[in-house]
Amino acid sequence: MVTTRAMHHMSQSRKAAASGWIGSALEYYDFFIYATAASLIFPQIFFPSDNPTVAIVASLATYGVGYVARPIGAFVLGHWGDTHGRKTVLIVCMFLMGISTMAVGILPTYQQVGILAPILLVILRLVQGFAVAGEISGASSMILEHAPFGRRGFYASFALQGVQAGQILAAAVFLPLAAYMPTDAFNSWGWRIPFLLSFFVIVAGYIIRREVDETPAFAREGELGETPRAPIVQAIKLSWRDMLRVICMALMNVIPVVATIFGAAYAVQPAYGIGFAKDVYLWIPVLGNMLAVFVIPFVGHLSDKVGRKPPIIVGALLSGLLAFGYLYAISIRNVPLAILLSLLMWGVVYQGYNAIFPSFYPELFPTRTRVSAMAISQNIGTTITALLPALFATVAPPGSANIPLTVGAIAFGITVIAALAAVTARETYRINIEDLGNPEAVPMARADYERQRAGAASGAAAVPT
Repeated sequence: MVTTRAMHHMSQSRKAAASGWIGSALEYYDFFIYATAASLIFPQIFFPSDNPTVAIVASLATYGVGYVARPIGAFVLGHWGDTHGRKTVLIVCMFLMGISTMAVGILPTYQQVGILAPILLVILRLVQGFAVAGEISGASSMILEHAPFGRRGFYASFALQGVQAGQILAAAVFLPLAAYMPTDAFNSWGWRIPFLLSFFVIVAGYIIRREVDETPAFAREGELGETPRAPIVQAIKLSWRDMLRVICMALMNVIPVVATIFGAAYAVQPAYGIGFAKDVYLWIPVLGNMLAVFVIPFVGHLSDKVGRKPPIIVGALLSGLLAFGYLYAISIRNVPLAILLSLLMWGVVYQGYNAIFPSFYPELFPTRTRVSAMAISQNIGTTITALLPALFATVAPPGSANIPLTVGAIAFGITVIAALAAVTARETYRINIEDLGNPEAVPMARADYERQRAGAASGAAAVPT
C-alpha cells in the first residue's frame, strides 16, 4: 500500500523532474540563441572586418567568453547551492540568464556605436555564462536527491532532455525568421526577436521553480548541522580526484561545439565557400536535438540497469569518430548526408554521455559539496571546449585544406580523454544516496537493488534512498 508520505515523495520527484526539464529548456534557449546568432549574424553586425576570417574568429570567440565566466559562476553559485539550497540557486540562475539575454536584443550595432557594441556584447555574454554555470549542477542535484532509488539515472536525464528542448526552441525561433524575412530585415532587426522573447523565460521559470520543495538530502544536512560553511574547500580537499575526472569527461562538450558552432560557421559563412543556406543548416541541430529528446530518457533508464560508465564510454568514442564523417559531409556539400550523420553523432551516439552525466556527476560527490564540486569541475571542462570554435577557425581557416580531417582529429582525441576518465571512475548506480561521494561505499547487491528498483517503479518505495 502506498502511504501518504510515499505519495508526497512521488509527487515531489515528478515536480523536481518537471522543474529541471522546463527550467533547463528555458535557460538553455537563452544560451543557445546566442550561439546560433554568433555563427549566423554577429560576424557581420558586431565584428565587421575586411578580413572575413577575423570576423568569424572574433564572433566565435565571444561565444567562448560565455564559457570563460562559467568557472567563476560555478564557484559562486555552487557555494550558494550547497549553503542556501538547490531551489534558491536555480531561481537566481533563471533571473540572471533571462535579463542578460533580453539586453542582447536591444544592443546597438557596430555601425551605430562602434567598439562599444562588441564590448557590451561581451559583458552580457559573461553574465550569461556566469548564470548558466549553476543551472545543470543545481538542477541535476535537485532531481537526483528527489528521485526514488534505482531510478536516479532516468529522472536526472530529464534535466538534459530539457537542454535539448531548449536548443530545439532556439533554432525553431530562428528558422522562420531566416526563411521568411528579407535578409536586410533579418540583419537589421529580425535577429533581435528571439532575445526579446526571453521576458517570458523569466516569468515562466519563476512560476515553475517556486513549486518544488527543497530536497530531503539537503534538508537532512541542515537538520544535522552539517551544512558546510566552505563547501568549495571541502570539495577540493576530499574529492579532487573525482573533480579531475569530471573535468576530463566534460570535454565531451566538443561534440556539440562541432555540430552546432563550428559546423554552422563552416557550412554557412561565405568565406568557407560551402554555401549551405542558413535556414537549411539550422535544421541539422534541430533534427539532431529532436531525436535526442526521445533517446535521452531511454539511455537514462538503461543506465539504471547496466550502470553509468558503459554508455558514457561507448558514446564518447563513437561520437568522436562520427565527427570526421559529419564534417566531411559538409565539405562535399551533401546536405542529406550531413543531416544523417548529425542524427547519428549528435542525436543518438552522443546521448550515451549526455543523458548520463546529470546522474553520474552528482553521484560522485557527497550531499554537502555536491553542487559546488559538480559545477566547478564540469564548467572548467566545458570552458576548455568553448575555446575550440576559435581554435578550429584558426587551424582550419577559410581556404585551408583537409578541414574535416584537422578538426575531426582534434575532436576525436578529446573524446578519447573523456572515455579514459570514465574508465577510471567508480560505478555509482547501486550506491545509496547517503553513501554517494564515499570512495569506500559498497554497492547494494544486485538482487536487492533490482527488488528496490521494482518497488520504486510501482510506487511502493518512492522515498529516495
